[in-house]
Amino acid sequence: MTQTPFPTWPDVATDLIAVAAGRAAADKVFRNAKVVSVHTREVLDGWEVAVKSGRFAYVGPSAAHCIDDQTEVINIKGQFLIPGLCDGHMHIESGMLTPAEFARAVIPHGTTSMFTDPHEIANVLGLDGVRMMHDEAMLQAINIFTQMPSCAPSAPGLETTGHEISPTDVAEAMTWPGIIGLGEMMNFPGVANADPKMLAEIAATQRAGKTVGGHYASPDLGPAFHAYAAGGPADDHEGTCVEDAVARVRQGMRSMMRLGSAWYDVESQIKAVTEGGLDPRNFILCTDDCHSGTLVNDGHMNRAVRHAIECGCDPLVALQMATINTATHFGLERELGSITPGRRADLIVTSDLTTLPIGQVYARGDLVASNGDVLCDCPHLEWPSAARDTVHMGKTLTETDFEIQAPEGADTVVANVIGVIENQAPTKAVKSTLKVKQGLIGSQDNVCQIALVERHKGTGTVVNAFVTGFDYSGEMAIASTVAHDSHHMIVVGTDRKNMAMAANRLAEVGGGITVFQDQAELALVELPIAGLMSDAPAKVVAAKADKLVNAMKACGCTMNNAYMQHSLLALVVIPELRISDLGLVDVRSFDFIPLFEDTE
Repeated sequence: MTQTPFPTWPDVATDLIAVAAGRAAADKVFRNAKVVSVHTREVLDGWEVAVKSGRFAYVGPSAAHCIDDQTEVINIKGQFLIPGLCDGHMHIESGMLTPAEFARAVIPHGTTSMFTDPHEIANVLGLDGVRMMHDEAMLQAINIFTQMPSCAPSAPGLETTGHEISPTDVAEAMTWPGIIGLGEMMNFPGVANADPKMLAEIAATQRAGKTVGGHYASPDLGPAFHAYAAGGPADDHEGTCVEDAVARVRQGMRSMMRLGSAWYDVESQIKAVTEGGLDPRNFILCTDDCHSGTLVNDGHMNRAVRHAIECGCDPLVALQMATINTATHFGLERELGSITPGRRADLIVTSDLTTLPIGQVYARGDLVASNGDVLCDCPHLEWPSAARDTVHMGKTLTETDFEIQAPEGADTVVANVIGVIENQAPTKAVKSTLKVKQGLIGSQDNVCQIALVERHKGTGTVVNAFVTGFDYSGEMAIASTVAHDSHHMIVVGTDRKNMAMAANRLAEVGGGITVFQDQAELALVELPIAGLMSDAPAKVVAAKADKLVNAMKACGCTMNNAYMQHSLLALVVIPELRISDLGLVDVRSFDFIPLFEDTE
């Protein structure tokens, strides 16, 4: 399926000028509005907006000269017109949805532009998977720009993936129409140490005149950080405190502050603007990772803007951070991000700038949503069988695959344990003294077992370790083929038999997330596309995700959006401790460490 390309400014410039001059009529005119200017941080009361060929033609005090009998005149009745919202950094796969269904979920919330990094599917299907995401994104009524993934694997030598991304792949993708830049450069040690492969990817992007996304996940703001900044990344979303935000903008990077389903990094960092007085045009709001339940029940970028306002940000500044700042960053200031002549006619009708209720949403001049209802088509790609057959464990697992043998003769051991932190992506490296029972070490107190099951090449590999913070109790297990970023299978549980049953269940359905308790399945979210996404409607997936959350609670977990924490336990580029298919990784030193400390 293909879509007629949206006309460029040169295609329609003559028409736009004619409408603005009063020599031709507009397609639509919005009257009696309060137009929010994100360029000047003003509310222009009584201004009117004329649209022609999907672009703004006239924005001014009166558009009477743009109207004839064929013009659709829309009386806003004193409500606000704001630009369509932009998400500066996000992963569609984290919504458990395809691009089409993700678009259908966020359009009613006023999102009209997304800058997406499909590095999740890149780890599973390589460049072919990226192309599938790109092609479906290009079919949508809103603007979905694709950043070519930079790091698959995210940390070479510390994990293996289904496919790898090369500088040649990056150079090829830069020629695709929907590619806007390079996805988050997660291998920050590689950049800081001038790794030739990483620099080749950055060079290919810069030669194409496109933006390099950043990902500096270390708290170290010394020479390593400065070396990373010198390597070319233009933004970063991994900051968690105000010092991080300040450090990034002082180095000429944009600070992307995220509010996802489980990442709450806006409140601490936005103080750089609200209390520190730094120029807000260098700050961008994004979501990074939002699952379907958040999208359906709470919102998307409208949720992020409201949250920024609740954190003390001026509403007009918060809107800048979700519109013009994002467009400018990606070199699209003349194309979108504001209600000004020549730009794509993406706008929202709202009655209040603080609570931001979303009335009507227009994308490229067309009404695409009204009061929560989607009014446009969201076309699907025909996903091939190769994208639906990606879970290959090599064998049926049994409880013995999850046994952790104690050192000979030991009654207790000191284990290196992954410590989960609520509402943050980083973990803590914890040391716990665990008891040995019949030569084996299992879950005890608040320490659960965690396993990484290889699922791309069918090797049968199972790596076992420990995790704390979820507060699971009883006999249970949760398994997921969403395991950033290598996307093997993560299994966390208190009972080995339930862990085996959960893992085998996902192999049976082709991927997803499942919760078992007392050897019975409590919840299942099927994700048949790459083990990451469903092409079912968002509300269907969200209902299953809600059941998943309730199942985790039934197993004792009260952590906010614990599933998102679960999915990041194998992300070997965010400190401090992670698990991979090759072992337990200390991300502070980027080296493997033993499961048990030597107590001799």
